[in-house]
Amino acid sequence: MDSASTSQNAPSLNAVFDREMKRKQRDWAVRQPDFKAAQYLKEEIGWRVADKVFDLTKFNPLVLDIGCGVGHITPHLIKENVGKIIQVDVSGGMVQSSATCDDSEVEVERRTVDEETLDGFNENQFDLLLTSMSAHWINQLPQWMKKCHDILKPDCPFIGSMLAEDTLYELRCSLQLAELERLGGVSSHVSPFVRSQDIGGLLSSAGFDMITLDSDEIEVGYPNMFSLMYDLQLMAESHCTYRRNHTIRRDVLMAAEAIYQTMYSKDGKYPATFKIVSFIGWKPGPNMPKAAKRGSQQVSLKDIGKIVEDPEMMKKMSEGSNKKKDN
Repeated sequence: MDSASTSQNAPSLNAVFDREMKRKQRDWAVRQPDFKAAQYLKEEIGWRVADKVFDLTKFNPLVLDIGCGVGHITPHLIKENVGKIIQVDVSGGMVQSSATCDDSEVEVERRTVDEETLDGFNENQFDLLLTSMSAHWINQLPQWMKKCHDILKPDCPFIGSMLAEDTLYELRCSLQLAELERLGGVSSHVSPFVRSQDIGGLLSSAGFDMITLDSDEIEVGYPNMFSLMYDLQLMAESHCTYRRNHTIRRDVLMAAEAIYQTMYSKDGKYPATFKIVSFIGWKPGPNMPKAAKRGSQQVSLKDIGKIVEDPEMMKKMSEGSNKKKDN
C-alpha cells in the first residue's frame, strides 16, 4: 500500500468510526434489491421524530434533516409545520434516492454533505433541526452537538433519535462467546453506542436548554442470526470502527448462531433489541418555552384518567388555563 492511500484512510485524532466506510456501506445498501424491505426500523423511528414536530406550536420556515438517509422523516411533515426542508447525508446514493414530502407545498432540497461536519451552513440559519438513526455514527459528539447548536436560531429546537447502549446485546454476546470458545479471545464486531444517560449532558454542554429525553426498546424477531446480520447490512448499520475485525471465521459464525439460539431464541424467533433514545433540546432565546412553576398543576397525576373521560372537567380546566394566560 502506498503512503498516499495510507494517509487517506488513516483515522483522525480520537476518531472511532470510519466515516468513509460508513459512506460506502450506505451507497452499497441503497443499490440492493431488498433495500426497502429492511427499512422497517428506520421508518418507524423517522415517523416518531416527525410526530414530535406536530407538538410544536410554532411554524418552522427552514428545517435541516441531518443524516436523512432515504428520507424517513420528511414524508410525514406538512406545510402547517414546515416551509422548506434541506436533507443532508454523507451518502450521495441515499440523498439521490431520498423521499420527498407527501405535502407538495413543502419545498425539499437535497445535498450530499457529511452530517458529521455539516459544512456549508451558517450560524443561526435554521428554525428546526431533525435527525433520526444517524447520530450514533458521529465521531466527537460534543463538538457535533455544539455545531448543531450554532447553526440553529435562538428559541428553536433540535429533535432527534439515535441508537444507544445495549442495542443488539444478543448479537454482541453471541459473537463474543463464540470467539472466546473457538479462538480464546474476543474482538469487536458490533459498534459501541453512547450511554443513554450521557446524551442529556452532551446537549446541555453544547448549550441546549429545556432538554427532554426518553428511551424505548424495540425488539424485532428474526428467523436466524444470519437474517439479522443481512438486514443490518441493508440498513447500512454494519460495524465501521477503525479497530473492527474485518473478517469472521465460518466456525465462529456457526458457533455464534448456536449460542444465539440457545440463549435468546423464543417461539422460534431470534430476538434483536434496539434501544432508542429520543431527545429534544432548545437553543436559548427570549421566547423559548419555559417550564411551568413547581406546584402550578391543577390536578394530581392519579386523576388523569378521570379527566380524560370527563369532557366537562377538561373544558373547565381549559377555561381556567386561558384566564391565567390573560392575567
